[in-house]
Amino acid sequence: MHKELLEDIGEKELIRRLAQFMPSNQASDDCAFLKTNNNLLVNTDSLVENIHFDDLTISPLEIGWKAVASNVSDLLSSGCDKVIGVNIGLIVPAKTEWIWIKELYEGIKQALKHFGGLILGGDCSVGKEKVISMTVIGKQGKLKLRRFSSRPDEIILTTGFHGLSKLGLMIKSKHNFDSNLSLSQTLINNSLKQFCKPKLKPKLLKKILKARSDKTIKKIGCTDSSDGFFQALLDLSNESNCKAIIDYKKIPKHKNWPSGVEWDEYYFFGGEDYQLVFSLPRKWADNLLAIDKTIWEIGYFVSGKPSVKFINCANNEFLKKSSYSHF
Repeated sequence: MHKELLEDIGEKELIRRLAQFMPSNQASDDCAFLKTNNNLLVNTDSLVENIHFDDLTISPLEIGWKAVASNVSDLLSSGCDKVIGVNIGLIVPAKTEWIWIKELYEGIKQALKHFGGLILGGDCSVGKEKVISMTVIGKQGKLKLRRFSSRPDEIILTTGFHGLSKLGLMIKSKHNFDSNLSLSQTLINNSLKQFCKPKLKPKLLKKILKARSDKTIKKIGCTDSSDGFFQALLDLSNESNCKAIIDYKKIPKHKNWPSGVEWDEYYFFGGEDYQLVFSLPRKWADNLLAIDKTIWEIGYFVSGKPSVKFINCANNEFLKKSSYSHF
């Protein structure tokens, strides 16, 4: 059976086919039209072959979902309450099979159906490796979430478990684990799901607003853990110019998560879990913790040089590891 390659299809036919994933006439012109009277949030993330993905560890459909999720996570961590849509810059080798791109866009469409928004348009070009560069546009909600808005005496909270996506990647990459270690099937399944099809917290903003005890507060400190849990804490600390005190014993972990310095490294520096890390005044935090049991109190901010200090931690060796870097 003949496989359709991009060099055979050509750019115009590729655009015509990709237009089927968009609203009517959306790809007819070089620019996408947006009508809005709202403050907007805009974010761009890129996934590069052999850096962020390869065909051995993740399918094109899953890459599509993940490309959307990584972008939407940044919007949510800034207070987005509605995703408008995405613009996609696609770079692929000429010998890429059409079915690969079709499945990629199927994954994008599935994610947008889940998170909201449409494919607004984009651009295609040839290159030596596959690159999916996506720009997402969303509407700013009533509460602004910003890294620089944490304050001393505020409570630090986080959603969900960290480290799962890292473990999922290691399992997919056939990493050789300690022969004495036995991973539970539940942990394996949860990790693979988080790596291949990460879940987000799109409804959290409404709960945070519902729990707000002081309606005059319009801005809070928040970021996501896309570059790792420790980096998220450090980003909040640096941008807000205050010191984070983290209680190691309060850190939420999967019930089957192994112990040890190596596993702490995976947990704190793994990345791509897309959990939210944020801070609230004490009363506000208590209200939120009472209505959402998937949120954990893990520490607090104090005045001082921007840094992250752990208490109730017997071994800080894992802190010697560097955070994830794109370069």
